[in-house]
Formats: sequence, structure tokens, C-alpha cells
Amino acid sequence: MRARGIFLEIRARLPAQLRKLLHIESRVLTLRLPEDSDADVEAAAAIVSKAMRNIEDLPVIPREVEDILTISSGERHRWLKDGRLQSAGTRTVKLRGRARKITFHVFDPRHIEDVHDRDLVAIWREEDAVSAAEARRRAAAKAAIKRAQKRVREGPHSARHGRDESSEPKLRGWEDFESDGLLR
Repeated sequence: MRARGIFLEIRARLPAQLRKLLHIESRVLTLRLPEDSDADVEAAAAIVSKAMRNIEDLPVIPREVEDILTISSGERHRWLKDGRLQSAGTRTVKLRGRARKITFHVFDPRHIEDVHDRDLVAIWREEDAVSAAEARRRAAAKAAIKRAQKRVREGPHSARHGRDESSEPKLRGWEDFESDGLLR
């Protein structure tokens, strides 16, 4: 699951001229050096082996979190914001060819493993669905109250039929009924 993130981390530690020579194929890292290369093979191998020693402590990048937990980036952002996913810090990188640097949260691999093992994603999705339904219900009630207030302000006749008062038939006692609020 973490092959892509590990590949990116190891590639970042290599010197610039060797970065393009590191490849990943079916979760196997391969450092391919041409025979006529003047690059130091032992130095590159030492950098890769040193990086592989503490690989289990390597922070998990956002793309890996989404792959491991099978979540969307929107869910990751929402859960990070309300504290369900705990950040292990931030990392800032400058992408080649870009003027600006980007900063993103990285995550502790043990926390991500715990979330995955306890299947908290399913629980969080259920909680989100319940809270979204509650928010929709509150919004519908608020809209209904607003519509009712608008009808009261416009008056009882214009809202009901869209006709003016002169075209409506005059009935005796109608004002009494209307003042008691029985026709609402």
C-alpha cells in the first residue's frame, strides 16, 4: 500500500542526477544505472539502504492515506479538520517547475493502521450521513418558517390566489373567520 510514498521519499533523498534512475515496478524499487554512468553506485545504494532502515516510521502522505483507507480527499480534509484523523505534522515541498511551495499534512503510520484495523472509516461515514440528514432537516424547517413568515407579510388574499381583493366574492362573517385564524 505504501510503495508510492516510500518511492517518493527515497527519491527525494537521492542526488538530483540519480533521481530519474530510481523506478518502482509492482512494489519493487529498482535503481538502474547505465554502464557508462560516472555516478557512484555504492553511494546511491547506501542512501537507499539507509532510508529503508526506518521505513516503518516514515510519515504517511495524504495520497497514501486515501489509498490505504479508501477515502476521498474531501473526507480526508473534513476528518482532519474535526480531529478524527490526527496529523503528525506538515511537510513543505517545492515542486520542480513551479514557483510556489506546497504544504500538506503527513500522518503517523500507526494512527492510520489503527484507523484501518478498527474500521473507523465506516463509523465516521455513518456519523457524517446522520449529521448531513440532520442539517438537511434543519434547513428544510428553517425554509418552511421563512416561507410562512413571507405569506403572513404579503397578506392572506394575495398569497392564496394571486388575485386582488376586488375580484373576490364578499361573504358575510368572513372577517370574523379570518381574524380567528381558522383558515390558515
